[in-house]
Amino acid sequence: MSRVLLTGASGFVGRWTLIALAEAGHDVHAVSHRPGHKVVFGGTGAEQIKITWHEADLLAGAEVLERVEPELLVHLAWYAEHGKFWRSEENLRWAGASLELLRAFARAGGRRAVFAGSCAEYEWSRERYPEDAPTRPATLYGAAKHGLHTIAAAFAEQEGFQLAWGRLFFLYGPDEAPGRFVSSLIDHLLRGEPAETTAGTQVRDFLHAADAGRAFAALAESEVCGPVNVASGEGVVLRDIAERIARSIGAPELLRIGARPMPEGDPPSLVADVAQLREEVGWRPAIELGAGIEETIDWWRHFSPPSM
Repeated sequence: MSRVLLTGASGFVGRWTLIALAEAGHDVHAVSHRPGHKVVFGGTGAEQIKITWHEADLLAGAEVLERVEPELLVHLAWYAEHGKFWRSEENLRWAGASLELLRAFARAGGRRAVFAGSCAEYEWSRERYPEDAPTRPATLYGAAKHGLHTIAAAFAEQEGFQLAWGRLFFLYGPDEAPGRFVSSLIDHLLRGEPAETTAGTQVRDFLHAADAGRAFAALAESEVCGPVNVASGEGVVLRDIAERIARSIGAPELLRIGARPMPEGDPPSLVADVAQLREEVGWRPAIELGAGIEETIDWWRHFSPPSM
């Protein structure tokens, strides 16, 4: 088993990656920028596990990596404030900090690094996206991720360590930040408030955050290098998800389909080809969408943030 440094360990995906790596027997060193290092798994049934926590601001330097000297690096930390991350200049800071982290990893003699990429790196011009689909990001966020991958891949080859790049598509699950598609719908409907959406004709590929975390752990343990889509591989129409949530909560009359305009440049379909994830990494999702949505609704009923 390997010594692993995991960044973003208290995040939406990171907490599940942490569990999977620790349960596999790795010596997990988890990085959080928040004091206390307590990860809460409210309503999920997950047990607290033994790990070594490090409080660190990665934007201020990579000293934590130099202290730990890991064999494996799983880097999930990034700026992700809803509604702002697509255009924020914080993306530039995180690209620079991530390269510094990778340089420190090479100096420490690291063997394999796994970074979180995004479907925003692709040129949004088709219905399904294999890893060799054209990359032409439409946002600063996507460009920062793609640019980082280009430099990191060349650096890894030059320095002689492995690099895998997990391109995340769309996520949902308990403890998701308020304001995102699934969490926003559930929050509004449970409060008895109208939930407005676009026409909802867009097709998206959703993966439960717990499955995404387990996928990153599996990718870290594999020998697969290069870009790998981290997704379910199944497309679902946004309107269908919204109607499923409204029916489950018992408030279909509060759903306002078409009340919002379609965002400019919003692609009609973003669905991953996951052949590489399934055949080479050997991983498949365990949580069916319907069951995952029911679990998420239950979490919001019992553990949602208090009203402001």
